Amino acid sequence: MGTVVKLYDADGGEAAPGEGGRIFVANEMVFDGYTGGGGKEVIDGLMSTGDVGRFDEAGRLFVEGRDDEMIVSGGENVFPREVEDLLSDHAGIREAAVVGVPDEEFGQRLKAFVVPQDQELSEQAVKDYVKANLARYKVPREVVFLQQLPRNATGKVLKRELSSADRAAVGSSVDSEKEAS
Repeated sequence: MGTVVKLYDADGGEAAPGEGGRIFVANEMVFDGYTGGGGKEVIDGLMSTGDVGRFDEAGRLFVEGRDDEMIVSGGENVFPREVEDLLSDHAGIREAAVVGVPDEEFGQRLKAFVVPQDQELSEQAVKDYVKANLARYKVPREVVFLQQLPRNATGKVLKRELSSADRAAVGSSVDSEKEAS
């Protein structure tokens, strides 16, 4: 109550219902900025939350991801969270994280890191599951199986560690350990 929520497109115009946009909010509790200086983008007195989403026709807000996590692959905007949510619903997957990695042909592409429930899950099965439920351009080009996702002290997945080039080698060594056990 007392909070205004609007979605703005990349040009600063309001997004129509059903269209995605950056989420901006305002209420009586004013945010002065971060202790180290700086603040968030403000449009028409509303401050960016750093998230992107869409309103449906009934006015309900659906948060689709963080605007800094969106990747552009072959001209298509992809939010890793949508793919992560789908993978988390798979009966054979305990948890998953998806990141954007550089791709010479498409600019960026998706790479999934999956902690399976059992040893029987294959990379192709993961790709087929995503392909059956989401648009083709949202299918990760690569799937790395891990015993666990790297996390910080508060439990947040360390996506920077996953997307770094040497993480693929760590993922491969974890796969080798899994096969050896």
